[in-house]
Amino acid sequence: MNLDQGQHKDTGPSLRRVYLDHAATTRVRPEVVTAMVNFMGEDFGNPSSIHGWGRVAREAMEQSRANVARLIGARATEIIFTSGGTEADNLAIIGVAMASRGKGKRHLITSQIEHHAVLHTCEYLEEHGFEVTYLPVDADGLVDPQDVAAAIRPDTALVTIMHGNNEVGTLEPVEDIGLVCRERGVPFHTDAVQSAGKVPIDVNAMNIDLLTLSAHKMYGPKGVGALYLRRGTRLEPLQHGGSHERKMRAGTENVPGIVGLGVAAGLAYDELAETSKTLAAMRDRLIEGLLALPNTKLNGHRTRRLPHNVNVSFRDIEGESVLLALDMNGIAASTGSACTSGSLSPSHVLMAMGNTHQDAQGSIRMTLGRDNQPEDVDYVLERMVPIVERLRLMSPLAEGTLRPRGEETPEPAAQPEGSQCACETEEEAPK
Repeated sequence: MNLDQGQHKDTGPSLRRVYLDHAATTRVRPEVVTAMVNFMGEDFGNPSSIHGWGRVAREAMEQSRANVARLIGARATEIIFTSGGTEADNLAIIGVAMASRGKGKRHLITSQIEHHAVLHTCEYLEEHGFEVTYLPVDADGLVDPQDVAAAIRPDTALVTIMHGNNEVGTLEPVEDIGLVCRERGVPFHTDAVQSAGKVPIDVNAMNIDLLTLSAHKMYGPKGVGALYLRRGTRLEPLQHGGSHERKMRAGTENVPGIVGLGVAAGLAYDELAETSKTLAAMRDRLIEGLLALPNTKLNGHRTRRLPHNVNVSFRDIEGESVLLALDMNGIAASTGSACTSGSLSPSHVLMAMGNTHQDAQGSIRMTLGRDNQPEDVDYVLERMVPIVERLRLMSPLAEGTLRPRGEETPEPAAQPEGSQCACETEEEAPK
């Protein structure tokens, strides 16, 4: 994907621009832009108005609701539009918790690897008298449905486990988790921001009661998302005012954004099978090429994985250094969640999966998109080899692990008997 829109300056004549940060956000598709512009100009009516302008806006909004519902196998009347994934997560978790507290249900269950939109919401509820169980995951980032079953109590109000992890791409067994919740009579919410439009979703077959998605992760606009709320699930609204969104989310709807979400959802549904197959093929080529580098490990499940996600750790070097070098070569990637990429702390996801601080700090995430081409993968692998070699030569932690081709690794200097290099002990590793 050669981004020649003028938003960046090339640093050399051979520089190819490759965007591999689609888990952070995606470029809005032209079809989406065209549809949105109409509702910023000609069809600008308020959908709550009964005149012609209002009716046009209302009809467009309901068509979008139907498109979103079709994408996840729901009814159109079960879709609530929000300002994005974070608001939808808050509405689902706090809304169900508040609606359940009158029955003495003040316990929630989630996992240690959720997006911060879920984790921080759960922490907020803990500050207001609720108790939260944070389930562990295995080395691949998978939640065990039996752990969910064991954690459910008579006062459990909600279980919230994400579908596809935003950092390592692991797809959770939500169908099995949902079945456990269904059998115990506990509502089940899943954050599907990363998976919606990438893999098939059927809320009925997967036993899901609430589901979160966002437009800008599927080539729609930022600032709009949706919450699926199964009919009959009790929810207390977070904001109050008019009777918008079936009295679940007061405020005049963002019609252009909702229209954009609807078009994006419709296109994602129509193209899902083909796009997922193409992305998975490029993903696997990229993974194989990166794992050919010495001292490199894949993070997340190898096959039970989002079709566009690649997350690897390079031993003995910092992920931030790799990102800077990639950026200088025209390649956009990240070190994990876009919401925390400015933090120097190791990924809470990778740490929960049992990684060391060193491996977690050496991770990078590359997420493919519909505009990427196989040539982009070739270019990334071509540039990555010298980047990793150079950074390891500069790293004090990588002595002797990698040398430029043709050079022999020198023998390490002799150390007094019984001594040990501090960098070889996990306790002394950089934090």
